[in-house]
This record gives sequence, C-alpha cells and structure tokens, in this order.
Amino acid sequence: MAERRILDAVSRVYETYGFEPFDTGAFEYADALGKFLPDADRPNEGVFALQDDDEQWMALRYDLTAPLARFVAEHGDSLPKPFRRYAYGPVWRNEKPGPGRYREFLQCDADTVGSDRPEADAEIIAMAVEGYAAAGLPRSAYALKINNRKLLNGVLTAAGVTDPLQKLAVLRAVDKLDRLGPEGVAALLGAGRKDESGAFTPGARIGPAAVDAVLDFVQAARGSRGATLDRLSNVIGGSPEGDEGLEELSRIGEALARLGIGEDQALFDPSIVRGLEYYTGAVFEADFSVDAVGERGEALRFGSIGGGGRYDDLVARFTGQRTPATGFSFGVSRLAAAAAAAGAVAARARGPVVVISLDPTLMGEYFGLAGELRAAGIPTEVYLGASGMRAQMKYADRRLSPAAVIVGGDEIAAGTVTIKDLDMGRLLAQSVADNRVWRDERPGQVTAPRSEFVAQVRRIVEAAG
Repeated sequence: MAERRILDAVSRVYETYGFEPFDTGAFEYADALGKFLPDADRPNEGVFALQDDDEQWMALRYDLTAPLARFVAEHGDSLPKPFRRYAYGPVWRNEKPGPGRYREFLQCDADTVGSDRPEADAEIIAMAVEGYAAAGLPRSAYALKINNRKLLNGVLTAAGVTDPLQKLAVLRAVDKLDRLGPEGVAALLGAGRKDESGAFTPGARIGPAAVDAVLDFVQAARGSRGATLDRLSNVIGGSPEGDEGLEELSRIGEALARLGIGEDQALFDPSIVRGLEYYTGAVFEADFSVDAVGERGEALRFGSIGGGGRYDDLVARFTGQRTPATGFSFGVSRLAAAAAAAGAVAARARGPVVVISLDPTLMGEYFGLAGELRAAGIPTEVYLGASGMRAQMKYADRRLSPAAVIVGGDEIAAGTVTIKDLDMGRLLAQSVADNRVWRDERPGQVTAPRSEFVAQVRRIVEAAG
C-alpha cells in the first residue's frame, strides 16, 4: 500500500542522518498530552479520551511529539544528548473528517532533542525534502515553507501588542492567509469577520497600525531566501526578538545551502505560523500544491502534508527546565491520499507475480515455480481459487501484478514456462482492434526455457518499477 511505501522510504532517509527508531505508547494521560481543552472534567473534545480504574483521564495520542516530551522529561538523564529519534504510527483526533483528514491517520516524525542550534532545524528541513523525494513526490507537487515565530512576536511587540490572548488571535488569523486572503486576515486582526453563512468570528482587535505591520510582514516573501531575509529586516523594525529570529533564519539558510537544498525546495515564507501553540522559534510546513479532483468531479484541497518546528518549552511543562527541541512530522495518510488523487504517485502498491493454476494435479509444480521466484527475491503467489484462466488473469490485473506465470502439460513436456508481461500486454492490446488478432499475437507473452524463467520474470518486474 502507498502508506507503507512512504513509511519505508522516509524511515530510510531518517536513518541515513543517524536517527534511531523509538516510539511511545498510543495512550497517554490526558494532562501529559498538553491539549488545551475546553472541558477539564471531561477532556474528550478534539481527542478520544476515557477514564481508567483510578478515574484518571487517558487519551489516545493526537500527535507523536507531546508523548516524546513526556518521555524525555522522565528519562532525560539516561538519554544521549542530543537525542535523535524517529517514530511512525497512528494518531487520533476527534474531529470532522474531510479530504485527506481522518480521525485515525499515520504520522512519521523525526526529532532532535537537546540542541538549540538553528543548524538542527536546517537538518530536519533537509530530511523532510529528501523524504518527500524518496516517497516519490515530484518537486513541483509541494512547497516547503519556513518561518520563525520570533519574527512575528517582534513585529507585534514593536506595534505595542503584548497581550498573550491577542497574540494568539493574531497567529490564528495569519494561519488563514492562504484561504481568506489579506482582506479576510485584516478583518480577523481587527474587529472580526462574518463569513458567507453569516457566522461571525471575533477578531484580535489590534490597532490599525498593528494590522498594517502584520500584513506587511506576512506578505514579505520574495523569490529567494536571501531576498526574503532582506525584506524582513526592513519590516521587523529592529526589535531584539525579531533580530534573533532573523539571525536564526539566516543560519538555517546557510546550512540548507551547504546541505544541497535548493531555493525551489525550501523557501522562507513569513505567512507560515503553524497552528499548535507549543512552537517557540523556527516553523516549517509542506503544502500540497497539485490540483486534485474527487470521485464526483469536485475540486479537492489537501493543504498541509507535513510540518514541524522548534518547541523548546514542551519538555519544560513537566520539568520546569527549558529543553531545546525541533522536529518534523510527515502526514503520511494525507500525503498518500493527496498524491493518489492528483496522480502524483501510484495509489496502490504493485502486487506479486501470480502463478496461474490450470491443473490441480500440477499444484506441486506451481509451488516449485513460486519457490524459485521467492528465493530470487521476487514476491510471488500461487492462485488458490477455483476459477478458470480468464478469471485468474483478471485477478492478476486487479492485484496490479507485473507478470503472470503459466505452465500446463505442453510446457512441462517442452521444458518451458510461459510468462505474461501484464503491463506490456495492456499497452500492446490498445493498438490491436481485432480480437482474433489479439488471440493469435498474444501481446506481451513470451515463452522461456525452464532454466531461464526466473531471469525473464526479473527483467519484467524490474521494468515495472
């Protein structure tokens, strides 16, 4: 399946960078997850929660980062510093499903805990770029955008916005820029916005000058990372926190260049803020940019297919001591759904070679053929149903099998094996209009000596990718 291929590909990238696999359990105590829930007595909005025998609330993890922070807080003294781990597995969110949005889905994370260097952020970003390439996603199918939370904090401080709730409202407003545009964000930064249905969303209620400063900031992206930094330096206004954010972005840019990550692979974009409140510095997000169409012809927008950032305060919720950390999470399920809908990668994995079973008395021969192919590293199955030849070939087609192996009495007598290249057969059949000609020519079908059939099948499988 597509998800398994993505997990395997991304995990190999993580391991080449020296990250080791480590996972935590699916259940955590609800307060350890750090979810900001509206109902403390029954914390099951947004997550799936239940009470244990001691009437403590437990919840299924909603991401892989919060459980990591709890683990590091408990076992930090025994861990190597920095602690570099990757993990993949299901997470759960109690929210309305949509295109590429599920209540249960897979994530694949890499995290570095214990380094405050911006180069650690750059390394995480580089792994994300390599991970998408390894998963088969074309470079043109996504954009990986980078920002730093300290920049916007500096803009707000310079504009006189210091109230934490107002700052949070600003973050949420900016996060909607791609959907609402500058005018919609300006309304949410001010008094509020009424949508098409008539529903009203209260705004951050910052002053007009602050609104202008925020809009100038989020629209400061230019063609190159260097040009964007130059533009941002003119917008920030010289605040200490903003200058710190600029310096961190500059070092990330330098490291990315040395890591071979081009300007078209990872760019600076001040409009990226990420929704979670635990990010403290650099933030990054991969946005799926290919048009996709649903089964009924409707346009589908998948949005983010991965993201992350620096979360230096997350472990401190348990220990009271600041612990620098940064990470990136692949939204594996959403990535698989988006890429399949857009035709960017194959929606399904290729099936095995199928050995057609024509004669019940030859089952031993069929299993022998399958055993030889498996010994050569070629996934193979013997058809074990009761259908005839045509139904078995249709079965192989539905499995997306690259080849079918056919042996009957004639082949045994001649010491040969008939092999059907299913991809080639489908391709050649398109140019054959006459059924009789198709039966006579048998496109994509070859007969090989028994001693050479494994090599012939291998060529077909390798050509099929």
